[in-house]
Parts: sequence; C-alpha cells; structure tokens
Amino acid sequence: MKLNRRLFMGGAAAGAATLAAPMAQASTHGKPRVVVIGGGAGGATAARYIAKDSKGEIDVTLIEPSRSYYTCFFSNLYIGGFRDLTSIAHSYGKLAADFGVNVVHDWAVGIDRDARTVSLAGGGTMPYDRLILSPGIDFVDGAVEGWDVSHQNAMPHAYKAGSQSELLKAQIEAMPEGGIFAMIAPPNPFRCPPGPYERISMVAHVLKARNPTAKIIVADPKDKFSKMALFQEGWADHYPGMIDWIGSDFGGGNVSVNPDAMTVTIDGEETKVDVCNVIPAMKAGRICELAGITDGNWVPVNPHTMQARADENIHVLGDASQQGDMPKSGFAANSQAKVAAMAVRAALTGSKQFPAKFTNTCWSLIDTDDGVKVGASYEATDEKIAKVDGFISQTGEDATLRKATYEESIGWYAGITADMFG
Repeated sequence: MKLNRRLFMGGAAAGAATLAAPMAQASTHGKPRVVVIGGGAGGATAARYIAKDSKGEIDVTLIEPSRSYYTCFFSNLYIGGFRDLTSIAHSYGKLAADFGVNVVHDWAVGIDRDARTVSLAGGGTMPYDRLILSPGIDFVDGAVEGWDVSHQNAMPHAYKAGSQSELLKAQIEAMPEGGIFAMIAPPNPFRCPPGPYERISMVAHVLKARNPTAKIIVADPKDKFSKMALFQEGWADHYPGMIDWIGSDFGGGNVSVNPDAMTVTIDGEETKVDVCNVIPAMKAGRICELAGITDGNWVPVNPHTMQARADENIHVLGDASQQGDMPKSGFAANSQAKVAAMAVRAALTGSKQFPAKFTNTCWSLIDTDDGVKVGASYEATDEKIAKVDGFISQTGEDATLRKATYEESIGWYAGITADMFG
C-alpha cells in the first residue's frame, strides 16, 4: 500500500537520498518543472541559476509571500544607522522579467511528496519534478521561558529582517537615559547573519552616541561564540563598561522573561529592562516539518547535491539544512544553491554535474570602519560538507586593515544581491 505523505508530521524517514542520476529524468508533461519555496539567499539564487543555465528547458516557479525581500545580512547595520531600510530591500522583478522565473507571492502550506505537489494558502497547487526548499528558520516552541511569537512586539527577535528590524531600532532609539538593553542570545546552531554579537556592537554604537550611560546585558547559553576575541577586544576599545556578557558559566543559559513587566531573570536574579531582544533556539522553516523530512529540527541532506536524505526529489538549502561544517549564513545558502541548481539541471536535462565545492565568509562590523571577518572553503564528502581550510581576522589589526575589511563587505553585499536577484 502506498503511503500518502500529504502534510506528513512525523514518522520514519523515507530512506536515504542518492546522487542524482547522470541522465535526464523522463517527464510525461512536457518541460520538467522545478518549484522553489523561499526567496532568500538560497531560493532566489537557485531559481535564477536553474532558469538562466537551463536556457528555457526547465519551468521554474518561485513561491515567496513577500513582494520585497529584506536581507538578514546587513540588517544589523540598519539597526546601527549605517544603512537605511530601502538599501536592504530587493524585489523579484528581474527574476521574472529577465530570467523567466514564475514568481508566485503566496504561502506554501503543504507538500504531497507522492503526488509531487505543493499546496498554497490561496487554494492552488503547484506540481513539481524537483522541489527546492529554502524557507529559513522558525523558532523552537518554549525555547525561552515566558516568550513566544505572540510577544514579538514587546520583545522583538528581529531575526527575520524588515518590520521586526524597524521595531527593534525604534525601541533602542526610544530608550530612557541610562536605560538597559537586554539580549537573550540563542544556542547553537543559529542563523547568522544577523549575528547576535554584531547586533550588540551596533546597539552599542547607537547608544554611545545617543544614550552613553545606557547599559547592555547579554544572557548567553554558550560559553564561547564565533569571533569572540575580536568582539570582546572591540567592545573594550569602543564601548568600555557598557556591555555585560553573561555566559553559561555564570547562568546565561538559565533565563526567563516577562514581556508584560519587561523583566529578565538570569540565574534567579530579576532585572527590569527597557528593551529586550529575544533570539530563541531555531529549527528549519515550518514547511520542512510539513513535508516530513526533518530529524526533529533540521533537514539532513546529501552534501553532494543538497538532496534531503528522506526524499531525493527535494533539495534543502541554507538555514534549514543539516549539512555538516558550514554555518547558517546567507553566503552559505548562496553557495549551496549553486550546487543544488547544478544537480537539478543534471537530473532533469542530462547536463554535466561537477564535484560540489562550497565557500563562505561572514563579515561583522564592530564600530565605524572596524570590520572583521571569518571564512572557509568546503568540499562534499559522503558524510557531510567538510571544512577544507579557513581564515579569521586577528586581534590587534591596524585601522587601515579593518576599514578595508568593512569596505570588502560592502562590495560583497552588492555582488551577492545581484547574484540572487539579477
């Protein structure tokens, strides 16, 4: 008896995915059809590359509810006053006009893996031969005691850029003199950008200019974090005495919040705060759960093709995937999208598939012209995406180098958004 997995919520995995066959898969309905869910760094890139490189041989549909996409990368710089909101907003017009992508502004609410269809909130269905999921993150229910998404106006997460970024920025700027900003930092693994520690730097940058007696408290369930020495050096240099980072050794993981009273309790000690940025534990976007392809929180994938281990007809990119050593970054999603696009074209049209290679760099701004970075190159093994080599900024670098690093990030932003949206 054939199992119908429509809106499937659990159960055993459907078997390990294998590498896409080198010959084209037969289609009984004319052109092969690819549906991409999620129009961010992974989804938009995959849609563009499949449409561009297949030269009309594949029908590509991108499902994304937002008409304007606000990048998580550089959203912290908006909060810090280094960018305006329009500079991180992008439309899908060129994907449609220049590359022939069918852009559907709707929510994907279900996947029937047997019928190979996607259900839309508007009532329609979209058939596919290959499906690409790049839905980003959702939050783990109950991850921060006292908080859920119904409290996001009182205590914003600002982890999906746009209106939440605007709200958090407004709250920071409205803080009373000498007020307290608190952040509840997430456990690993988490989406970055928008990095929590760059965000702290940008909040401190604003407060140093507008409210220099204000204080920042960071409650962190981790005992260390990426670029930790660089951030702590920068905080001491630029914002001395303003930032109190409380790691796991000092109760940073024992936290609850009260959005009505605007209090944060850390290891039993309650503090009244003026702004609280709650960043809960994360998991793959909800549509992955509905498809029944997660391991509970994330989607295990084949590193060579980004195919879900549970279903070879679905590729999962970026934040939602459990792939190995790569961070959950926009750069990583963009890199993975190109590998997936190549695998999809190979499977559907018989084009050549080359060995998967991946790269990533994450830039952070600590203060004006004080940029730092970390990055690596990766290759696919049968087990995971494995780090090959890497680099990181060093403490004590001179101001000229740090300014050059920041300017490099500006060039990267222009390049990656053009790569995503055309």
